Amino acid sequence: MFSLNIPWLSAILLLPIVACIAIPFIPDKDGKTLRWYALAIGIADFALTVFGFARDYNLSDPNFQLVERYAWVPQLGLNWSLAVDGISMPLILLTGFVTTLAIFASWNVTYKPRLFYTLMLLLYSGQIGVFAASDLLLFFLMWELELVPVYLLISIWGGPKRLYAATKFILYTALASIFILIGGLAMAFYGDTVTFDMAELSAKHYPIALELLLYGGLLISFGVKLPIFPLHTWLPDAHGEASAPVSMILAGVLLKMGGYGLIRLNVEMLPHAHIYFAPVLAILGVVNVVYGALTAFGQENLKRRLACSSISHMGFVLIGIAALNELGISGAVLQMLSHGLIAAALFFLCGVTYERTHTLLIEKMGGMAKSMPKVFALFTAGSMASLALPGMSGFVSELTVFLGLASSYAYSTPFKVVVIFLAAVGLIVTPIYLLSMLRRVFYGKENLGFEFDLQQFVDAKPREIAIAACLLLPIVGIGLYPKVATQTYDVKTTAVATQVQNALPVFAQEQDRLFSGGLFAPKLAPSQTTGLLSIADLGKGA
Repeated sequence: MFSLNIPWLSAILLLPIVACIAIPFIPDKDGKTLRWYALAIGIADFALTVFGFARDYNLSDPNFQLVERYAWVPQLGLNWSLAVDGISMPLILLTGFVTTLAIFASWNVTYKPRLFYTLMLLLYSGQIGVFAASDLLLFFLMWELELVPVYLLISIWGGPKRLYAATKFILYTALASIFILIGGLAMAFYGDTVTFDMAELSAKHYPIALELLLYGGLLISFGVKLPIFPLHTWLPDAHGEASAPVSMILAGVLLKMGGYGLIRLNVEMLPHAHIYFAPVLAILGVVNVVYGALTAFGQENLKRRLACSSISHMGFVLIGIAALNELGISGAVLQMLSHGLIAAALFFLCGVTYERTHTLLIEKMGGMAKSMPKVFALFTAGSMASLALPGMSGFVSELTVFLGLASSYAYSTPFKVVVIFLAAVGLIVTPIYLLSMLRRVFYGKENLGFEFDLQQFVDAKPREIAIAACLLLPIVGIGLYPKVATQTYDVKTTAVATQVQNALPVFAQEQDRLFSGGLFAPKLAPSQTTGLLSIADLGKGA
Protein backbone atom coordinates (compact mmCIF):
# COMPACT_ATOMS: atom_id res chain seq x y z
CA MET A 1 0.00 0.00 0.00
CA PHE A 2 1.31 3.45 -0.85
CA SER A 3 0.30 4.74 2.58
CA LEU A 4 2.94 2.58 4.24
CA ASN A 5 5.58 4.95 2.88
CA ILE A 6 3.96 8.05 4.33
CA PRO A 7 5.84 9.30 7.43
CA TRP A 8 2.69 9.85 9.46
CA LEU A 9 4.40 10.41 12.79
CA SER A 10 6.94 12.90 11.46
CA ALA A 11 4.15 14.83 9.76
CA ILE A 12 2.04 14.84 12.93
CA LEU A 13 4.98 15.94 15.09
CA LEU A 14 6.45 18.56 12.77
CA LEU A 15 3.28 20.23 11.48
CA PRO A 16 2.74 22.45 14.58
CA ILE A 17 6.45 23.38 14.68
CA VAL A 18 6.54 24.31 10.99
CA ALA A 19 3.26 26.23 11.40
CA CYS A 20 4.97 28.47 14.00
CA ILE A 21 7.25 29.88 11.31
CA ALA A 22 4.32 31.72 9.70
CA ILE A 23 2.99 33.30 12.91
CA PRO A 24 5.32 36.38 12.90
CA PHE A 25 4.20 37.22 9.35
CA ILE A 26 0.44 36.95 9.86
CA PRO A 27 -1.13 40.44 9.91
CA ASP A 28 -3.01 40.75 13.17
CA LYS A 29 -3.61 43.40 15.86
CA ASP A 30 -5.89 41.89 18.49
CA GLY A 31 -5.15 38.17 18.13
CA LYS A 32 -8.36 37.23 16.30
CA THR A 33 -6.63 36.06 13.12
CA LEU A 34 -3.92 34.26 15.07
CA ARG A 35 -6.39 32.30 17.17
CA TRP A 36 -8.17 31.04 14.06
CA TYR A 37 -4.81 30.10 12.52
CA ALA A 38 -3.67 28.19 15.62
CA LEU A 39 -7.03 26.43 15.90
CA ALA A 40 -6.90 25.42 12.23
CA ILE A 41 -3.42 23.93 12.73
CA GLY A 42 -4.60 22.06 15.81
CA ILE A 43 -7.63 20.62 14.03
CA ALA A 44 -5.58 19.72 10.94
CA ASP A 45 -2.96 17.94 13.02
CA PHE A 46 -5.56 16.01 15.02
CA ALA A 47 -7.41 15.06 11.83
CA LEU A 48 -4.12 13.88 10.30
CA THR A 49 -3.47 11.80 13.43
CA VAL A 50 -6.88 10.14 13.31
CA PHE A 51 -6.62 9.47 9.57
CA GLY A 52 -3.11 8.04 9.76
CA PHE A 53 -3.92 5.74 12.67
CA ALA A 54 -7.24 4.63 11.17
CA ARG A 55 -5.56 3.79 7.87
CA ASP A 56 -2.30 2.13 8.89
CA TYR A 57 -2.43 1.18 12.57
CA ASN A 58 -3.20 -2.48 13.35
CA LEU A 59 -5.00 -2.92 16.67
CA SER A 60 -4.06 -6.61 16.85
CA ASP A 61 -0.29 -6.01 16.70
CA PRO A 62 1.45 -5.36 20.06
CA ASN A 63 4.75 -4.32 18.46
CA PHE A 64 5.90 -0.86 17.36
CA GLN A 65 4.11 0.31 14.21
CA LEU A 66 4.42 3.20 11.74
CA VAL A 67 8.14 2.96 12.37
CA GLU A 68 10.35 5.76 11.05
CA ARG A 69 14.07 5.81 11.53
CA TYR A 70 16.51 8.35 10.08
CA ALA A 71 20.08 9.09 11.08
CA TRP A 72 20.08 12.53 12.70
CA VAL A 73 23.41 13.02 14.51
CA PRO A 74 25.32 9.79 13.81
CA GLN A 75 28.35 10.93 15.81
CA LEU A 76 26.20 10.89 18.97
CA GLY A 77 24.15 7.89 17.98
CA LEU A 78 21.05 10.11 17.83
CA ASN A 79 18.38 8.99 15.39
CA TRP A 80 15.06 10.52 14.41
CA SER A 81 13.26 7.35 15.43
CA LEU A 82 9.48 7.37 15.83
CA ALA A 83 6.97 4.57 16.38
CA VAL A 84 3.70 3.89 18.20
CA ASP A 85 2.05 0.95 19.90
CA GLY A 86 -0.99 0.34 22.10
CA ILE A 87 0.40 2.42 24.98
CA SER A 88 1.42 5.50 23.01
CA MET A 89 -1.23 5.59 20.26
CA PRO A 90 -4.25 6.43 22.48
CA LEU A 91 -2.19 8.98 24.40
CA ILE A 92 -1.22 10.73 21.15
CA LEU A 93 -4.92 10.92 20.28
CA LEU A 94 -5.63 12.33 23.75
CA THR A 95 -2.86 14.90 23.25
CA GLY A 96 -4.22 16.13 19.94
CA PHE A 97 -7.78 16.24 21.23
CA VAL A 98 -7.11 18.09 24.50
CA THR A 99 -4.51 20.49 23.07
CA THR A 100 -6.77 21.48 20.17
CA LEU A 101 -9.60 22.20 22.60
CA ALA A 102 -7.18 24.15 24.82
CA ILE A 103 -6.31 26.35 21.84
CA PHE A 104 -10.05 26.83 21.25
CA ALA A 105 -10.41 27.75 24.94
CA SER A 106 -7.73 30.48 24.51
CA TRP A 107 -10.15 32.69 22.59
CA ASN A 108 -9.80 35.68 24.90
CA VAL A 109 -6.00 35.91 24.93
CA THR A 110 -5.05 39.43 23.86
CA TYR A 111 -1.69 39.86 25.61
CA LYS A 112 1.19 38.88 23.30
CA PRO A 113 -0.99 36.53 21.21
CA ARG A 114 1.81 35.73 18.74
CA LEU A 115 4.04 34.37 21.48
CA PHE A 116 1.15 32.61 23.21
CA TYR A 117 0.01 30.63 20.17
CA THR A 118 3.59 29.90 19.14
CA LEU A 119 4.22 28.33 22.54
CA MET A 120 0.96 26.38 22.38
CA LEU A 121 1.91 24.86 19.04
CA LEU A 122 5.44 24.09 20.21
CA LEU A 123 3.99 22.40 23.27
CA TYR A 124 1.69 20.41 20.97
CA SER A 125 4.70 19.01 19.09
CA GLY A 126 6.71 18.38 22.25
CA GLN A 127 3.96 16.29 23.79
CA ILE A 128 3.52 14.17 20.68
CA GLY A 129 7.29 13.74 20.47
CA VAL A 130 7.42 12.26 23.98
CA PHE A 131 4.79 9.64 23.16
CA ALA A 132 6.04 8.88 19.63
CA ALA A 133 9.81 8.69 20.23
CA SER A 134 11.24 5.17 20.02
CA ASP A 135 14.81 6.39 20.56
CA LEU A 136 15.57 7.04 24.23
CA LEU A 137 17.80 10.03 23.52
CA LEU A 138 15.11 11.58 21.32
CA PHE A 139 12.60 10.83 24.07
CA PHE A 140 14.74 12.83 26.50
CA LEU A 141 15.08 15.76 24.09
CA MET A 142 11.31 15.89 23.56
CA TRP A 143 10.77 15.62 27.31
CA GLU A 144 12.94 18.70 27.79
CA LEU A 145 11.38 20.54 24.84
CA GLU A 146 7.89 20.51 26.33
CA LEU A 147 9.14 22.00 29.62
CA VAL A 148 10.09 25.35 28.09
CA PRO A 149 6.67 26.32 26.64
CA VAL A 150 4.91 25.33 29.88
CA TYR A 151 7.31 27.45 31.94
CA LEU A 152 6.75 30.49 29.72
CA LEU A 153 2.99 30.00 29.49
CA ILE A 154 2.72 29.99 33.28
CA SER A 155 5.24 32.76 33.95
CA ILE A 156 3.80 35.21 31.39
CA TRP A 157 0.04 34.51 31.37
CA GLY A 158 -0.38 33.16 34.90
CA GLY A 159 -1.75 34.64 38.12
CA PRO A 160 -0.14 36.93 40.71
CA LYS A 161 2.36 34.27 41.89
CA ARG A 162 3.10 33.01 38.39
CA LEU A 163 6.89 33.44 38.58
CA TYR A 164 7.11 31.39 41.77
CA ALA A 165 4.87 28.64 40.35
CA ALA A 166 6.69 28.53 37.00
CA THR A 167 10.13 28.44 38.63
CA LYS A 168 9.05 25.66 40.98
CA PHE A 169 7.67 23.69 38.03
CA ILE A 170 10.84 23.97 35.96
CA LEU A 171 13.14 23.19 38.89
CA TYR A 172 11.23 20.05 39.88
CA THR A 173 10.76 18.66 36.39
CA ALA A 174 14.08 19.67 34.83
CA LEU A 175 16.21 18.43 37.72
CA ALA A 176 14.28 15.17 37.94
CA SER A 177 14.65 14.57 34.20
CA ILE A 178 18.43 14.28 34.66
CA PHE A 179 17.79 10.71 35.80
CA ILE A 180 16.25 9.94 32.39
CA LEU A 181 19.48 11.00 30.69
CA ILE A 182 21.71 9.15 33.14
CA GLY A 183 19.57 6.02 33.01
CA GLY A 184 19.34 6.15 29.24
CA LEU A 185 23.11 6.41 28.86
CA ALA A 186 23.66 3.55 31.30
CA MET A 187 21.28 1.26 29.41
CA ALA A 188 22.64 2.31 26.03
CA PHE A 189 26.29 1.61 26.88
CA TYR A 190 25.69 -1.59 28.83
CA GLY A 191 26.69 -4.77 27.00
CA ASP A 192 28.45 -5.31 23.72
CA THR A 193 26.36 -2.91 21.64
CA VAL A 194 25.61 0.78 22.06
CA THR A 195 22.06 1.70 21.17
CA PHE A 196 19.32 4.10 22.21
CA ASP A 197 16.58 2.20 20.39
CA MET A 198 13.86 1.32 22.89
CA ALA A 199 13.07 -2.06 21.35
CA GLU A 200 16.74 -3.08 21.52
CA LEU A 201 17.08 -1.74 25.05
CA SER A 202 14.09 -3.85 26.13
CA ALA A 203 15.81 -6.94 24.73
CA LYS A 204 18.95 -6.39 26.80
CA HIS A 205 19.44 -8.28 30.06
CA TYR A 206 20.79 -6.17 32.92
CA PRO A 207 22.15 -7.35 36.28
CA ILE A 208 19.51 -7.01 38.97
CA ALA A 209 21.57 -4.47 40.92
CA LEU A 210 21.80 -2.22 37.85
CA GLU A 211 18.10 -2.67 37.14
CA LEU A 212 17.22 -1.56 40.64
CA LEU A 213 19.39 1.56 40.40
CA LEU A 214 17.97 2.47 36.98
CA TYR A 215 14.42 1.85 38.14
CA GLY A 216 14.86 4.04 41.21
CA GLY A 217 16.23 6.95 39.20
CA LEU A 218 13.53 6.73 36.53
CA LEU A 219 10.88 6.46 39.23
CA ILE A 220 12.00 9.84 40.56
CA SER A 221 11.86 11.39 37.08
CA PHE A 222 8.42 10.10 36.23
CA GLY A 223 7.21 10.40 39.82
CA VAL A 224 7.64 14.17 39.69
CA LYS A 225 5.59 14.34 36.51
CA LEU A 226 2.81 11.97 37.60
CA PRO A 227 3.07 13.33 40.40
CA ILE A 228 3.85 10.94 43.28
CA PHE A 229 3.87 12.02 46.93
CA PRO A 230 6.12 13.66 48.16
CA LEU A 231 7.29 14.95 44.74
CA HIS A 232 3.92 16.57 44.04
CA THR A 233 4.16 20.00 45.63
CA TRP A 234 4.75 21.86 42.35
CA LEU A 235 1.37 20.81 40.95
CA PRO A 236 -1.07 22.83 43.13
CA ASP A 237 1.06 25.95 42.65
CA ALA A 238 1.28 25.48 38.89
CA HIS A 239 -2.47 24.90 38.53
CA GLY A 240 -3.32 27.70 40.90
CA GLU A 241 -1.44 30.26 38.79
CA ALA A 242 -1.75 28.88 35.25
CA SER A 243 -4.46 30.08 32.90
CA ALA A 244 -7.32 27.68 32.17
CA PRO A 245 -6.04 26.50 28.74
CA VAL A 246 -2.61 25.74 30.20
CA SER A 247 -4.21 23.89 33.11
CA MET A 248 -6.21 21.83 30.62
CA ILE A 249 -2.99 20.66 28.99
CA LEU A 250 -1.12 20.32 32.26
CA ALA A 251 -3.74 18.03 33.83
CA GLY A 252 -5.04 16.46 30.63
CA VAL A 253 -1.74 15.50 28.99
CA LEU A 254 1.46 16.38 30.87
CA LEU A 255 0.68 14.31 33.96
CA LYS A 256 0.11 11.30 31.71
CA MET A 257 3.73 11.49 30.60
CA GLY A 258 4.71 10.24 34.05
CA GLY A 259 2.46 7.18 33.81
CA TYR A 260 3.54 6.55 30.22
CA GLY A 261 7.21 6.71 31.18
CA LEU A 262 6.69 4.24 34.03
CA ILE A 263 5.10 1.70 31.70
CA ARG A 264 7.41 2.30 28.74
CA LEU A 265 10.76 2.38 30.54
CA ASN A 266 10.33 1.01 34.06
CA VAL A 267 7.95 -1.86 33.36
CA GLU A 268 8.92 -2.85 29.81
CA MET A 269 12.68 -2.36 30.01
CA LEU A 270 13.24 -3.24 33.68
CA PRO A 271 10.63 -5.93 34.47
CA HIS A 272 12.64 -7.68 37.18
CA ALA A 273 13.25 -4.47 39.09
CA HIS A 274 9.58 -3.61 38.61
CA ILE A 275 8.57 -6.68 40.59
CA TYR A 276 10.78 -5.56 43.47
CA PHE A 277 9.35 -2.05 43.36
CA ALA A 278 5.72 -3.04 42.71
CA PRO A 279 4.69 -3.13 46.42
CA VAL A 280 6.29 0.30 46.84
CA LEU A 281 4.24 1.62 43.91
CA ALA A 282 1.07 0.18 45.41
CA ILE A 283 1.77 1.87 48.75
CA LEU A 284 2.65 5.18 47.08
CA GLY A 285 -0.52 4.90 45.02
CA VAL A 286 -2.63 4.52 48.16
CA VAL A 287 -0.85 7.48 49.75
CA ASN A 288 -1.61 9.54 46.65
CA VAL A 289 -5.27 8.57 46.67
CA VAL A 290 -5.88 9.28 50.35
CA TYR A 291 -3.53 12.25 50.76
CA GLY A 292 -4.77 13.99 47.62
CA ALA A 293 -8.41 13.55 48.60
CA LEU A 294 -7.90 14.77 52.17
CA THR A 295 -5.74 17.70 51.07
CA ALA A 296 -8.43 18.81 48.63
CA PHE A 297 -10.68 19.57 51.63
CA GLY A 298 -8.31 22.27 52.84
CA GLN A 299 -8.11 24.10 49.51
CA GLU A 300 -10.22 27.25 49.20
CA ASN A 301 -8.83 27.97 45.75
CA LEU A 302 -11.02 26.20 43.17
CA LYS A 303 -8.15 25.18 40.89
CA ARG A 304 -5.91 24.07 43.75
CA ARG A 305 -8.73 21.83 44.99
CA LEU A 306 -8.98 20.21 41.58
CA ALA A 307 -5.17 19.93 41.43
CA CYS A 308 -5.17 17.95 44.67
CA SER A 309 -7.96 15.86 43.20
CA SER A 310 -5.67 15.07 40.25
CA ILE A 311 -2.99 13.88 42.67
CA SER A 312 -5.55 11.54 44.20
CA HIS A 313 -6.78 10.16 40.89
CA MET A 314 -3.30 9.56 39.52
CA GLY A 315 -2.69 7.29 42.51
CA PHE A 316 -4.91 4.72 40.80
CA VAL A 317 -2.44 4.66 37.89
CA LEU A 318 0.28 3.57 40.32
CA ILE A 319 -1.93 0.90 41.87
CA GLY A 320 -2.83 -0.45 38.43
CA ILE A 321 0.81 -0.62 37.33
CA ALA A 322 1.69 -2.34 40.61
CA ALA A 323 -0.93 -5.08 40.10
CA LEU A 324 1.49 -7.01 37.85
CA ASN A 325 -1.29 -8.35 35.64
CA GLU A 326 -3.12 -7.45 32.46
CA LEU A 327 -6.23 -6.12 34.16
CA GLY A 328 -4.27 -3.77 36.41
CA ILE A 329 -2.13 -2.30 33.62
CA SER A 330 -5.23 -1.94 31.44
CA GLY A 331 -6.94 -0.06 34.25
CA ALA A 332 -3.92 2.22 34.64
CA VAL A 333 -3.97 3.17 30.94
CA LEU A 334 -7.75 3.68 31.01
CA GLN A 335 -7.40 5.85 34.11
CA MET A 336 -4.87 8.05 32.30
CA LEU A 337 -7.21 8.49 29.34
CA SER A 338 -10.26 9.04 31.54
CA HIS A 339 -8.58 11.50 33.89
CA GLY A 340 -7.14 13.39 30.93
CA LEU A 341 -10.62 14.11 29.63
CA ILE A 342 -12.24 14.77 33.02
CA ALA A 343 -9.49 17.04 34.34
CA ALA A 344 -9.41 19.04 31.10
CA ALA A 345 -13.18 19.58 31.33
CA LEU A 346 -13.09 20.68 34.97
CA PHE A 347 -10.18 23.08 34.56
CA PHE A 348 -11.80 24.58 31.48
CA LEU A 349 -15.00 25.17 33.46
CA CYS A 350 -12.90 26.73 36.23
CA GLY A 351 -11.67 29.19 33.64
CA VAL A 352 -15.23 29.89 32.49
CA THR A 353 -16.24 30.59 36.08
CA TYR A 354 -13.19 32.81 36.68
CA GLU A 355 -13.97 34.94 33.64
CA ARG A 356 -17.35 35.78 35.24
CA THR A 357 -16.40 36.11 38.90
CA HIS A 358 -12.75 37.24 38.66
CA THR A 359 -11.93 35.03 41.64
CA LEU A 360 -11.01 31.42 42.31
CA LEU A 361 -11.74 31.55 46.03
CA ILE A 362 -14.64 29.28 46.88
CA GLU A 363 -15.54 31.35 49.94
CA LYS A 364 -16.25 34.33 47.68
CA MET A 365 -18.65 32.38 45.49
CA GLY A 366 -22.18 31.15 45.99
CA GLY A 367 -25.64 31.19 44.51
CA MET A 368 -24.53 31.11 40.88
CA ALA A 369 -26.74 28.22 39.76
CA LYS A 370 -29.69 30.51 39.00
CA SER A 371 -27.75 33.06 37.00
CA MET A 372 -25.54 30.50 35.17
CA PRO A 373 -27.57 27.27 34.87
CA LYS A 374 -25.60 25.97 31.86
CA VAL A 375 -22.26 26.41 33.59
CA PHE A 376 -23.73 24.75 36.66
CA ALA A 377 -24.99 21.78 34.64
CA LEU A 378 -21.66 21.29 32.87
CA PHE A 379 -19.67 21.66 36.10
CA THR A 380 -21.94 19.13 37.79
CA ALA A 381 -21.50 16.64 34.96
CA GLY A 382 -17.71 16.99 35.14
CA SER A 383 -17.74 16.56 38.91
CA MET A 384 -19.91 13.45 38.66
CA ALA A 385 -17.40 11.97 36.24
CA SER A 386 -14.52 12.84 38.58
CA LEU A 387 -16.17 11.14 41.57
CA ALA A 388 -16.56 7.96 39.44
CA LEU A 389 -20.30 7.98 38.92
CA PRO A 390 -21.40 4.73 37.20
CA GLY A 391 -21.94 5.31 33.51
CA MET A 392 -18.91 7.57 33.19
CA SER A 393 -15.32 6.75 32.33
CA GLY A 394 -13.95 7.37 35.82
CA PHE A 395 -16.04 4.54 37.25
CA VAL A 396 -14.86 2.00 34.68
CA SER A 397 -11.18 2.88 35.01
CA GLU A 398 -11.07 2.85 38.80
CA LEU A 399 -13.12 -0.34 38.99
CA THR A 400 -10.69 -2.01 36.57
CA VAL A 401 -7.76 -1.00 38.77
CA PHE A 402 -9.47 -2.46 41.84
CA LEU A 403 -10.24 -5.71 40.03
CA GLY A 404 -6.69 -5.89 38.72
CA LEU A 405 -5.18 -5.67 42.19
CA ALA A 406 -7.80 -7.97 43.73
CA SER A 407 -7.16 -10.68 41.12
CA SER A 408 -3.36 -10.40 41.30
CA TYR A 409 -1.56 -13.55 42.39
CA ALA A 410 1.53 -11.57 43.25
CA TYR A 411 0.46 -10.32 46.69
CA SER A 412 -0.73 -11.80 49.94
CA THR A 413 -4.40 -11.40 50.82
CA PRO A 414 -3.75 -9.08 53.80
CA PHE A 415 -1.72 -6.72 51.61
CA LYS A 416 -4.45 -6.57 48.96
CA VAL A 417 -7.16 -6.02 51.56
CA VAL A 418 -5.28 -3.11 53.14
CA VAL A 419 -4.51 -1.44 49.81
CA ILE A 420 -8.05 -1.83 48.47
CA PHE A 421 -9.60 -0.64 51.73
CA LEU A 422 -7.49 2.51 51.94
CA ALA A 423 -8.02 3.28 48.25
CA ALA A 424 -11.77 2.85 48.81
CA VAL A 425 -11.54 5.44 51.59
CA GLY A 426 -10.21 7.85 49.01
CA LEU A 427 -13.16 7.01 46.77
CA ILE A 428 -15.53 7.85 49.60
CA VAL A 429 -13.82 11.14 50.38
CA THR A 430 -13.78 12.26 46.73
CA PRO A 431 -17.55 12.82 46.31
CA ILE A 432 -17.64 14.64 49.64
CA TYR A 433 -15.16 17.37 48.64
CA LEU A 434 -16.51 17.61 45.08
CA LEU A 435 -20.16 17.88 46.14
CA SER A 436 -19.16 20.33 48.86
CA MET A 437 -17.43 22.41 46.18
CA LEU A 438 -20.55 22.42 44.00
CA ARG A 439 -22.75 23.37 46.96
CA ARG A 440 -20.58 26.28 48.00
CA VAL A 441 -20.05 27.62 44.48
CA PHE A 442 -23.50 27.24 42.96
CA TYR A 443 -25.99 26.88 45.83
CA GLY A 444 -26.84 28.95 48.87
CA LYS A 445 -27.32 32.67 49.11
CA GLU A 446 -25.76 35.05 46.65
CA ASN A 447 -22.38 36.16 47.94
CA LEU A 448 -22.21 39.87 48.61
CA GLY A 449 -18.46 39.81 48.00
CA PHE A 450 -18.95 40.11 44.24
CA GLU A 451 -18.23 43.49 42.72
CA PHE A 452 -21.45 43.38 40.69
CA ASP A 453 -24.87 41.75 40.67
CA LEU A 454 -24.94 38.01 40.06
CA GLN A 455 -27.85 38.47 37.69
CA GLN A 456 -25.48 40.27 35.33
CA PHE A 457 -23.37 37.15 34.87
CA VAL A 458 -23.45 35.79 31.34
CA ASP A 459 -24.18 32.08 31.10
CA ALA A 460 -22.03 29.69 29.05
CA LYS A 461 -21.65 30.80 25.44
CA PRO A 462 -21.98 28.42 22.45
CA ARG A 463 -18.19 28.13 22.10
CA GLU A 464 -17.81 27.21 25.77
CA ILE A 465 -20.67 24.71 25.62
CA ALA A 466 -19.09 23.13 22.54
CA ILE A 467 -15.70 22.71 24.25
CA ALA A 468 -17.23 21.19 27.39
CA ALA A 469 -19.48 18.92 25.33
CA CYS A 470 -16.54 17.67 23.27
CA LEU A 471 -14.88 16.53 26.50
CA LEU A 472 -17.98 15.17 28.23
CA LEU A 473 -19.23 13.10 25.30
CA PRO A 474 -16.23 10.71 25.21
CA ILE A 475 -16.34 10.56 29.02
CA VAL A 476 -19.88 9.22 28.86
CA GLY A 477 -19.13 7.14 25.76
CA ILE A 478 -16.24 5.33 27.43
CA GLY A 479 -18.30 4.90 30.60
CA LEU A 480 -21.15 3.21 28.72
CA TYR A 481 -19.00 1.29 26.22
CA PRO A 482 -15.42 0.96 27.51
CA LYS A 483 -14.33 -1.08 24.50
CA VAL A 484 -14.14 2.16 22.54
CA ALA A 485 -10.94 2.89 24.47
CA THR A 486 -9.73 -0.52 25.63
CA GLN A 487 -9.54 -2.02 22.14
CA THR A 488 -6.77 0.42 21.28
CA TYR A 489 -4.37 -0.99 23.88
CA ASP A 490 -5.65 -4.43 24.99
CA VAL A 491 -3.13 -6.38 22.92
CA LYS A 492 -0.24 -4.27 24.17
CA THR A 493 -1.17 -4.41 27.86
CA THR A 494 -1.46 -8.19 27.54
CA ALA A 495 2.07 -8.33 26.12
CA VAL A 496 3.44 -6.09 28.88
CA ALA A 497 1.72 -8.12 31.59
CA THR A 498 3.08 -11.35 30.11
CA GLN A 499 6.59 -9.92 30.11
CA VAL A 500 6.30 -9.02 33.80
CA GLN A 501 4.81 -12.38 34.75
CA ASN A 502 7.66 -14.16 32.97
CA ALA A 503 10.03 -12.31 35.30
CA LEU A 504 8.25 -13.54 38.44
CA PRO A 505 10.14 -16.87 38.60
CA VAL A 506 13.42 -14.96 38.81
CA PHE A 507 12.05 -12.87 41.63
CA ALA A 508 10.84 -15.96 43.50
CA GLN A 509 14.41 -17.22 43.80
CA GLU A 510 15.70 -14.03 45.40
CA GLN A 511 12.78 -12.32 47.16
CA ASP A 512 14.04 -13.14 50.65
CA ARG A 513 17.07 -10.95 50.01
CA LEU A 514 14.96 -7.79 49.77
CA PHE A 515 11.68 -8.58 51.51
CA SER A 516 10.80 -10.26 54.75
CA GLY A 517 7.92 -12.08 53.06
CA GLY A 518 4.30 -12.13 54.18
CA LEU A 519 2.48 -8.83 53.84
CA PHE A 520 4.62 -6.88 51.38
CA ALA A 521 6.50 -9.45 49.29
CA PRO A 522 5.10 -10.34 45.87
CA LYS A 523 4.90 -14.10 45.54
CA LEU A 524 4.76 -16.62 42.73
CA ALA A 525 1.49 -17.98 41.33
CA PRO A 526 1.19 -21.79 41.62
CA SER A 527 1.41 -22.18 37.82
CA GLN A 528 4.74 -20.35 37.75
CA THR A 529 6.75 -22.52 40.15
CA THR A 530 8.53 -24.42 37.39
CA GLY A 531 11.48 -23.38 35.30
CA LEU A 532 12.96 -20.97 37.85
CA LEU A 533 15.99 -18.95 36.80
CA SER A 534 18.73 -17.54 38.96
CA ILE A 535 19.61 -13.89 39.28
CA ALA A 536 22.95 -14.62 37.65
CA ASP A 537 21.10 -15.56 34.46
CA LEU A 538 19.86 -11.99 34.12
CA GLY A 539 23.25 -10.71 33.06
CA LYS A 540 23.87 -13.38 30.45
CA GLY A 541 23.57 -12.53 26.80
CA ALA A 542 23.85 -8.77 27.32
